[in-house]
Formats: sequence, structure tokens, C-alpha cells
Amino acid sequence: MVAAAAMAELGFALSTSSEERLGTPTSPEVTWARAAARGDRLAFGRLVDLHKRTVYGLCLRLLRDPEESRDAAQETFVRAYAAISTFDAAQPFAPWILRIARNHCLDQLRRRTPQGQLVPLDRPATDEAPATELADERTPAADRQLEQAQDRGALEAAVAALPENYREVIHLFHVEHLSYREIATTLDVPIGTVMTWLHRARGKLRVALEAQGLEARP
Repeated sequence: MVAAAAMAELGFALSTSSEERLGTPTSPEVTWARAAARGDRLAFGRLVDLHKRTVYGLCLRLLRDPEESRDAAQETFVRAYAAISTFDAAQPFAPWILRIARNHCLDQLRRRTPQGQLVPLDRPATDEAPATELADERTPAADRQLEQAQDRGALEAAVAALPENYREVIHLFHVEHLSYREIATTLDVPIGTVMTWLHRARGKLRVALEAQGLEARP
């Protein structure tokens, strides 16, 4: 595979170990990105090591297949290395690389799904919840319920049943701990849309968990 061969040269070895930790963007990232833009593969390899778990996690949320997600993560970094000169070092690296990963995964999904069955992600708000850029006043309670749900398997199943865009924002916010602004950059939508999607996704999760008699721990 071309992507795999290219990543092998960069020392890419994808691991999904739960022991790996994602660092927050720091000044070394800027140094590595600039060095990579000058052709330094070792510097880019450090960026790969820092972000590979997050990229793989997003690919898995979208594609739902571990092997296909590993291939997609590899291809993401190949594309990122080819485009590294376009990266604005004044901005966080994570949203930039995740946007590349997302676009690639959506391309993969389009190849799977007949055009007539595709559902647009940027549908306007409906009466279900208004589109707003105001903070969701129920966010703390929703966060606690998500974090303290007694049955994690049920929560995972409920997340998996969400529409694609809702799964993405839940993953990026609650798992990868990206800010609203970083999620908006990753998904290429307004911050208000991110807030609306989170609001709706949390509502759907609450309903799904309550239907199974699950409650947040005190």
C-alpha cells in the first residue's frame, strides 16, 4: 500500500493503546511543523506520534471499522505531510490534521453510500432545538450524566446510534477535549452549529439512557 509505505519511511506505527496520551498544542509543535515544512521527516514523525491516537479515534468514529480506520489514519498523515507547507503555525495543529482526516473519511463514506442515500450534515436547525451561539445552560448536567453513566457499554451503543455529525462532536468534545472553536475548525462549521449539535446529541443520549433505566450517579 502506497500510504503505508510512505508512513513507514516516517517511522509511523499506529497504536491504539489506552496508555497513550494526547498532549496539548505546545511550542515544540510549531517548531516541528516548521521543520517538517522544510523537509525534516523526523520532526513530522514527532507530530505523528503526538496526534496519531486522536486521528485514529476520529477515523474509527466515522468509518466504524478498525482496519479501514488504520488505513485512513495513515493516509491522513501522508496527505498532511504533502500539505505541511500550507499549515499556519500560529494555529493549533490538531484541528488542521483532524480536518484532513475527516475529509478523507467522508470521501470513503461517499464511496460506500449511494448518492441518493447521503444525508447532509449541515441541515438548518429545526424545532427540535434552535440554532444558537449562546452557551447551553444544561451543559454541566449533561456532562455529568455522560461522564457518570453507570453502564458505559450502553453509552457507547447510544453514541454509535447517533447521526454522524452528532457522533463527531461528542467524540471531539468529550473524548478529545477540543474546544468549541477547535471543533468548528475541524468540522468547518460555525461555533453556533457545534453548540447546537452538542445540545441535540446530549438530548438524544439522555433519552436513550433514560429509556434503559440508567441514571447519573449522584
